[in-house]
Amino acid sequence: MIVYATHQGGKYLPVEESLRIQPEGKRNLYVNITNRCNCSCVFCLRTMKKMAEESSLWLKQEPSVPEVKEALDGVPWEYIREVVFCGFGEPTQRQTELVELLHYVKSRHPGMPTRLNTNGLGELEYGREIASDFAGVLDTVSISLNASNAKRYLELTRAKFGMPSYEGMLAFAEHCKQYVPNVVLTVVDKVEDAEEIARCREICEKRGLQLKVREYEDS
Repeated sequence: MIVYATHQGGKYLPVEESLRIQPEGKRNLYVNITNRCNCSCVFCLRTMKKMAEESSLWLKQEPSVPEVKEALDGVPWEYIREVVFCGFGEPTQRQTELVELLHYVKSRHPGMPTRLNTNGLGELEYGREIASDFAGVLDTVSISLNASNAKRYLELTRAKFGMPSYEGMLAFAEHCKQYVPNVVLTVVDKVEDAEEIARCREICEKRGLQLKVREYEDS
C-alpha cells in the first residue's frame, strides 16, 4: 500500500477499509514510499524477509511521485488529522521525492499537520545537512533514538554507517530544531529497560529534545 491507516492490534488498512470499520472521527494518513533502509534493526519485521514480503506494506516496486500524488488525491481528506511519511522503509532514502511530496501536501492542504518518522541517518547517507530541506513543510520529525550510547545503538540498529551512526543521528536532531517545530526522539519499550530509557531521557533533556517511549508491536 502507498497510503494507509492504522488500527488497534497493529493493523495496516487501506483508507476505504478503515472508514468501513470506523466511519466516524479523524485518523492519521500514512504514506509509504520505499522498502529501502540503511538500518537492519533487530526488532524490525524487515529482518525476517519472508514475513516482510508478506506484509501489506511491502512495495513490489517504489511508487513514482505522480503515483503517490494520485493516491493522495483519492483520500477523503475530511477524515484525516495528520499525514505521516513512514511506511516499511526509511523515507529519507528518497529525500528528493519526500520533500516534493511534503510540498504537495502543504500546497493542497495548507493547514494539514505533517510528520516524518525516520532513523535520522539521512545526513550520513547524503553527506550534507538535509534538515533545511524540511523548512516550512514539515511540522514534526520523529527520530528513532533507540539507545543511550553508540555501542548499544549499533547493536540494535546494525546501521550501515557503523559507530558514527549514533552521533550522526543526534546531529540531525539538533539541525532539525532550526527548521521543524516539533522534534521528537523515540525509544521502544520492552526493547529497553527502565534504566536505559531514563538515560535516553537525560540525553534528550540536555539537548532540549523531547523523548517519546513507543509501545512495542510484535504483530
